Amino acid sequence: MSSGFRSLRPRAIIVFCVGLLLGLTWIASAETATERFHRLLDDHWEHGLKMNPLAATAVGRHEYDHLMPDASQAALAKGHETIQSFLERLDEIDREALEAQDRVSYDVFGWLLRSEFEDYEAGGYLLFLTAEWGFHVGLVTLGRDMPLADEEGYRDYLARLTAFPDYFEQQIGLLRLGLERGWTLPQVVMQGYDETIRAQVVDELTESVFWKPFESFPATVPATDHDALRRAGTEAVAAANSAYEVFLEFMTEEYIPGARRTVGAAQMPDGGREYYDARVRFYTTLPDLTADAIHRLGLEEVARIRADMDQIIADVRADGLWAGPGAGEGEFEAFLRFLRSDAQFYAATPEELLKQAAYLSKKMDGQLPSLFGRLPRQPYGVEPVPDYLAPKFTAGRYSPAPIGSTRSGEYWVNTYDLDSRPTYVLEALTLHEAVPGHHLQGALTQELEHLPPFRQQLYISAFGEGWGLYSERLGLEAGFYEDPFSDFGRLTYEMWRACRLVVDTGLHAMGWTRQQALDYLGSNTALSLHEVRTEIDRYISWPGQALSYKIGELEILELRARAEEELGARFDLRGFHDVLLSEGAVPLPVLERVVQEWIEASSK
Repeated sequence: MSSGFRSLRPRAIIVFCVGLLLGLTWIASAETATERFHRLLDDHWEHGLKMNPLAATAVGRHEYDHLMPDASQAALAKGHETIQSFLERLDEIDREALEAQDRVSYDVFGWLLRSEFEDYEAGGYLLFLTAEWGFHVGLVTLGRDMPLADEEGYRDYLARLTAFPDYFEQQIGLLRLGLERGWTLPQVVMQGYDETIRAQVVDELTESVFWKPFESFPATVPATDHDALRRAGTEAVAAANSAYEVFLEFMTEEYIPGARRTVGAAQMPDGGREYYDARVRFYTTLPDLTADAIHRLGLEEVARIRADMDQIIADVRADGLWAGPGAGEGEFEAFLRFLRSDAQFYAATPEELLKQAAYLSKKMDGQLPSLFGRLPRQPYGVEPVPDYLAPKFTAGRYSPAPIGSTRSGEYWVNTYDLDSRPTYVLEALTLHEAVPGHHLQGALTQELEHLPPFRQQLYISAFGEGWGLYSERLGLEAGFYEDPFSDFGRLTYEMWRACRLVVDTGLHAMGWTRQQALDYLGSNTALSLHEVRTEIDRYISWPGQALSYKIGELEILELRARAEEELGARFDLRGFHDVLLSEGAVPLPVLERVVQEWIEASSK
């Protein structure tokens, strides 16, 4: 204690402290609701960057570039307590005292905090792998994602590689906890999973993907430092390689052999059904939507889309494009066999498939001004799915890049097993993953400078995947799907998402077997049977996520129908799309309020 405090008598100290507290209370009360809310957002953002240094690097904050996240049980528990404190602070702020833009952020932020809180309470921190992905996969691009422009950048990279063993051990600790509780990925979906790990275990360190930054240095790194950095790099890459070796041994000898034999989330002991219900709420953003209601909705959508598919089959037969059996039992199955086996629907080489995807991407680029008033500055490219992921990976995916990055966004196309990659679905895939789907929506969100940082980086599946599926349908208005087989491919993709409503709820809430799910998806869509298997395994390992596509699309279609009806001749499609994307990713109830306010403003 300072000499000044020692000189005060006890009563004087009490009076002093009370006065100080009253002063602080007056300062807090003088702070407006807006100021308190912005301070809360700032505190949460800084907390998130500190807890996840990899995310900080991704958004251009580099003070934590030398660190890896703390994935220990203690750190996760502490983070959960912090989320609870943020929720308490949020509840103390008067939402109605905020301006309109901040009210949207208030609602999105509240949904985010409550979702994170509920996920931890439900045990979600034990289930962070899927049949195709994991933390070890995300780290493979570390050398590309970090700013290695000078010696300091390399030192940070070295520090992170050296920290791999501890980080991997923390993840293994969580997975062991899951084994003890019976909360693991189902064993049946993990066939071949070890290849995603084994690909990073090398005999020669110079063959490691993590060695690539040491093969050559930018001109900004002095030549006199190269040898020292390479020597340090040898030790750091060896540490990273060792971490993958340990993880591979754990997965092949402990986790996969000990994984549960059931497939549904509700079949996990001690709260499995509650966990799935929480995932349903998270991935649909609709708190009152139940698994039973989603299952019924899926069956209705499957029946509706099937009628459209049957009409195309009748048309192509009438036009002489398919000489299959007449209408009746077995016709649909025969048409699927034709699509899955006829050489005209398959690329001969990976390059041919990539070129077709690139052409379709560029074709849609030319149509975007007719559909949107605002377009993103960031470009994108077309790339194959990395070899180490391709066998168990989906047909395609969008890989975003941060604004200001030296690389563009990437539309990944899976060129593995070309006989399972039909070109009749390539138009729908391209519109979903590239433009006007994930690239356009994601890049625009990062450029919305009026949003707080957490919203610029936020991805909400019901919004993003709903937008992606809606984007496939937009191709009808942009001159795509002129070929009837391609239009059938579009319907196959829509049917695929409708089937997900049935299959996901069937697997995780109604006791379906894996074979039931395989048969249902395979018999209702023209997806290749290889893709049917990889997709079903994905749904089994990622409960609830598959629901977001169709639920989000149906909400967007309902909002568009409402706007067209209420605005009549005043309805502007470009304006509607711009307002849909004007707030970034938001929960569906928030999206409805945003669009309704736009409708009311446009009616005046």
